[in-house]
Amino acid sequence: MREFFTLKPNRLWMILAGFFVANALVAEFMGVKLFSLEKTVGMDEVNWMFYGQKVSFTLTAGVLLWPIVFIMTDIINEYYGPRGVRMLSYLTAGLITYGFLMLFMAMKLEPADFWRTSHIKPDWPVAQQDAMRQQVGDYNTAYNVVFGQSMWIIVGSLIAFLVSQVVDVLTFHRIKAATGEKKLWLRSTGSTMVSQLVDSFVVVFIALYIGLKLPFVQVMAICTLNYIYKGTVAILMTPVIYLVHGAIERYLGHDLAAKMKEAAQSVN
Repeated sequence: MREFFTLKPNRLWMILAGFFVANALVAEFMGVKLFSLEKTVGMDEVNWMFYGQKVSFTLTAGVLLWPIVFIMTDIINEYYGPRGVRMLSYLTAGLITYGFLMLFMAMKLEPADFWRTSHIKPDWPVAQQDAMRQQVGDYNTAYNVVFGQSMWIIVGSLIAFLVSQVVDVLTFHRIKAATGEKKLWLRSTGSTMVSQLVDSFVVVFIALYIGLKLPFVQVMAICTLNYIYKGTVAILMTPVIYLVHGAIERYLGHDLAAKMKEAAQSVN
């Protein structure tokens, strides 16, 4: 057992897998918040027109972490092959489902009376206390409002995650089979661009068109703008892929890294 933790491939697997799962889980729970990209960076909303619909960059907070998840997918794919990515993807989807079930149970717990209003300080002026009650209500209500997101969003997010992971793996290995060890940027960024296209349209279509019954053209406009953001980030993250790849190569050594990549390419 001690030898297991001393082998570099095993230690690298634990680090990559842990980081992959943690980022995916946190991204799901962060995703309940929608934010304006333009206002966040101090700009006016773009109000671009797509399919006759005026849309701006309104995104879920989860987009801060999903690009990292897809980078981790490509790195794991590079050294551990499609089987490693699939195993982690199924495990992560199961853990996300487990996390939402536990959160649902937590929402049903009866809150302690003092906790409901613990954000309102007794020494505050009455007007300030009333303002806080109007803004937040009680902690239990705020907790349930924030985390009690639509079931369609959860379903859409899980389906989009699994489908996009499968697409990412297939695209990555098709490109690598055609280019060999050359053009890391093409197989990593290219596969991410394709998988993010699937992810952007699947999750928004399920959550907003099937779930909220928004007009089809409006949903397509939102999907398109989401993909523009995710695709741009994927391109900008390309140097990070090289940095991580270089660090792993130095850690494993050239010979061991080459053996792992060769084995990963042959295992489906």
